[in-house]
Amino acid sequence: MRQFDSHIEIDTSPSPTAAVIWLHGLGADGSDFVPVVPQLGLPENPGIRFLFPHAPVRPVTCNGGYAMRAWYDIYSLDELRHEDQPGLVDAQQRIEALIQAENERGIPTHRIVLLGFSQGGAVALYTGLRHPQRLAGIGALSSYLPLCQTPAADYAPDNRDTPVFIAHGRQDPVVAFHLGKESRERLQQLGYPVEWKSYDMEHSVCADEIDDISAWLSNCLR
Repeated sequence: MRQFDSHIEIDTSPSPTAAVIWLHGLGADGSDFVPVVPQLGLPENPGIRFLFPHAPVRPVTCNGGYAMRAWYDIYSLDELRHEDQPGLVDAQQRIEALIQAENERGIPTHRIVLLGFSQGGAVALYTGLRHPQRLAGIGALSSYLPLCQTPAADYAPDNRDTPVFIAHGRQDPVVAFHLGKESRERLQQLGYPVEWKSYDMEHSVCADEIDDISAWLSNCLR
C-alpha cells in the first residue's frame, strides 16, 4: 500500500493491467474501503491497481456547515431538487485527472472501473456517464444518480453499454432506498445495462455485497 496526499494505492500484483478508482462517502477518506480489497478475493491475474482518493475538506450545508471531506456540497438528502452542480463538476475533474494519470501509466480507460459508496457513488455515476472514453464499469453503492433528469444526450455515447452496478440497503436511513431504486429505473429507461442488488442492511456494506462486487469486477475486467 502506498499513501499519497491525494489518494491511497494498492496493487494486487507487481504489474497491474487494470485499475479500480473507489470513492469514499461523505465525511470519510480514502482509507475507508482499503480493508475490503483482500475480502474481494480477486485473482492475482490480471493485476489490479486500487486507487482510493481523498475528497477535499469543505463545508457541508446539510451538516450545519461543518467542514469535512466531501466531494460536493449537499443541501438536503430529503430533497434533491437543489443540487450542487458546480461541486459535482469539480469532483468530476478530480476523478478525470486520476483516469488520465492511469492512462499515462499504461492502463487504458477501457480497463478502469469507477466505483463509489454513498456520495462517492454519486460522483462515480456523474463522472462515468459523462466520460468521453469507454470505461470498464461504473458502480454505486448506497447512493443515487445526481441530476437524475439529465437527458440522454448529455451523457457520453462511448459509455452507453458500460456495465453499471447499483446496490442499496433496504433499511438505509441516510440515502433512502427509493433513491437507489429510482436511479436504477432511470438508467434502465435510458438503455444502460444495470445490475441491481439490494440487501437487508442500513447505510453500510455487507458480506453478500462484497461477494457481488467481486463477481461484478471480475466480469468487468476479465
